[in-house]
Amino acid sequence: MKRAIVTGSTGMLAVATIEYLLKQDYEVIAVARPGSARLMNIPEDDRVSIVELDLKEISELPQVLETSGVDSADLFFHFSWDGTHGSSRDDCDLQLQNINSALDAVRVAAALKCEAFLGAGSQAECGQLNDGVKVAPDTACFPVTGYGIGKLCACQMTRLEAKKLGIRHVWCRILSVYGPYDGAHTMVMSGIGLMLEGKKASYTKGEQMWDYLYCKDAAKAFFLAATKGKDGAVYPIGSGKVRPLKEYIEAIRNAIDPKLPIGFGEVDYYPGQVMYLCADTTALEEDTGFAPDYTFEQGIEETVEWYREEFSL
Repeated sequence: MKRAIVTGSTGMLAVATIEYLLKQDYEVIAVARPGSARLMNIPEDDRVSIVELDLKEISELPQVLETSGVDSADLFFHFSWDGTHGSSRDDCDLQLQNINSALDAVRVAAALKCEAFLGAGSQAECGQLNDGVKVAPDTACFPVTGYGIGKLCACQMTRLEAKKLGIRHVWCRILSVYGPYDGAHTMVMSGIGLMLEGKKASYTKGEQMWDYLYCKDAAKAFFLAATKGKDGAVYPIGSGKVRPLKEYIEAIRNAIDPKLPIGFGEVDYYPGQVMYLCADTTALEEDTGFAPDYTFEQGIEETVEWYREEFSL
């Protein structure tokens, strides 16, 4: 049986990746923040071992694992990152800590003889994009937030460190992913919450052209990138297709109650609103064979059902 290490293991992307790894018959070491209230998110399975370790202490992981007789792994998925929302995105000291922790994660992966290190990046690395331009592996990056700057720096520095240590490095530049265990503040989850309570959700006109990918498809992309991706590659993660945001919102409403009103145009576009966001998945498809399995409607059906069960609605 092969073994994978997943940091940030209580979040949506990590949970979906753990579930996918289990289906591929991997043993998983799930690294989570000590005492996290979200530890229950991690799938319960005899093949999953939870290690509670703060992100700043990730360098201690080999010693912690040694006590249980584990001295190696095959894949390392690094999702853990502090300061992803609100003002913390521009907390430079915090973002620098994230970069250092990412470098430590690469060193841990090498110490544990991992074949590949996969880092979770963000479209925020690209900065303000021109309408109609897809996020491609070679898209010029001019990030405008501390979060985006930190992710881009982590991408470049972990790649250098991985090369020095002789470990294959893959960076996934993630666009918009949705699904179970996503944050309550997102457009998808906040909308589901309001609509399940029978309330009207208010939005902009919904003219933005957006690319959404279900978390289970994202997990598939991560696994394929880690096992088949080229060393040093950057892979934008999305469906590769866009639809008006209004259509996504209507699909959420229709999965809950087609009769519910939607407040389109009741919210102003914020300054600098990105009106077009789409992943160029050509390289990912050619290198790994990736193709999404879910339509947005199928993913939303599952997400709504999960939300109902999770919150007893």
